[in-house]
Order: sequence, then C-alpha cells, then structure tokens
Amino acid sequence: MKRKILLVEDHPANIEMLRMGLELLGYTVTVAEDGEEAVELAAAELPDLIVMDILLPKVSGLEAVSRIRSNPKTKAIPILAATALAMPGDMEKCLKSGCDAYIAKPFTPKQLAAAIEKLLKDRSESS
Repeated sequence: MKRKILLVEDHPANIEMLRMGLELLGYTVTVAEDGEEAVELAAAELPDLIVMDILLPKVSGLEAVSRIRSNPKTKAIPILAATALAMPGDMEKCLKSGCDAYIAKPFTPKQLAAAIEKLLKDRSESS
C-alpha cells in the first residue's frame, strides 16, 4: 500500500516540483496551500507523514504544527519542516514547535527522500 504524504506548501512551482518528486518515489500526495488547510487535511486524511513549509498564508506552519500536535487523532503523525527559514536558531524553533525533523530549502530530491524515509522508518520502529 502506498504511503500518504501531506505536502504543505504555498508556492505553485514548489508544489509541482515536490509533488512530482514524491509521486516518483511512490507516495500518494495531498496538497495544502496554507496552515489552516493543513490542519483540516491532516485530520481528514491521516497521512503517514507531513512535509510542512513554515512561511505560509493564513496560519503559519509553526501554528499549524501546534494545532496538529494538540489533536489526539493527528498528534503522532511525523512532521518534516521543509523551509527557507535557515537562520541560526530556526531549526531549533521548528523542532521545539513539534516538528520531528528539519530540512532547509533549497534541498535536493535525494536529501528530501532521505529525511522522509528516516522519519517513516523511525515511526514504524516505534509502533
């Protein structure tokens, strides 16, 4: 069975590039274009993993992560922060907010795949 990924990204070019790459890796991809939609889709779809941009319209990625973590249905879903926030302290801020891992843009498809595979492996080993 294909693993489901919720991709949270607001830039159309990034959405298409990331969706294509994730689908080529064999994942089923659902897209949310803002933090509010991410919280709703996480609860409705219960994806295996969320790739979360942080700089989003309506509700920031950090706030969306907080809301996802506060819902008993979605609190255990692994979340990968995939963001342009790459200043000192940004990684710590993302991890402290509830993200399980962090990858700074720009990243290669190989780096993204490795981060996703590690999170999914860690999740299956702890289940």
